[in-house]
Amino acid sequence: MPIPSSLIPSRFLTLMAHLVIVIDIFWSRENNVLASLPPTHTSLQYQNRDTELIVALSVTLGMFLIELLGFFSGVSMFNSTQSLISVAAHCSACICLSFFVFEKWECWTYWYIFSFCSALPACIEIILMIGVFGLKKKPL
Repeated sequence: MPIPSSLIPSRFLTLMAHLVIVIDIFWSRENNVLASLPPTHTSLQYQNRDTELIVALSVTLGMFLIELLGFFSGVSMFNSTQSLISVAAHCSACICLSFFVFEKWECWTYWYIFSFCSALPACIEIILMIGVFGLKKKPL
């Protein structure tokens, strides 16, 4: 299988793996929330950290929606550059989020993972979608 055509399934699989890990973090977020709090914490502090993590995970799901719309509409499916960026970002996210879950990292570290591994490819996807749908240019 040539390299450009092998990027399509790789991109889809890494995107889905990242999505599965994010959904898993929704289910097991209590450990990460507790890791972000001091040993003696109030229920308000717990609620605030839990809400922060829920918001971060929800925004990540929105970024997935943007990327999947661009991918399935064909805007970036055959764009090798976007595919490489997406595969690298989502593969990195899978590794980092696995550590996030197993090592019980604090909630604020999720924002760094989000910005480099979810927001970056989604922003590039938005730029490509604006170029194709807004400016009526052919996808590369």
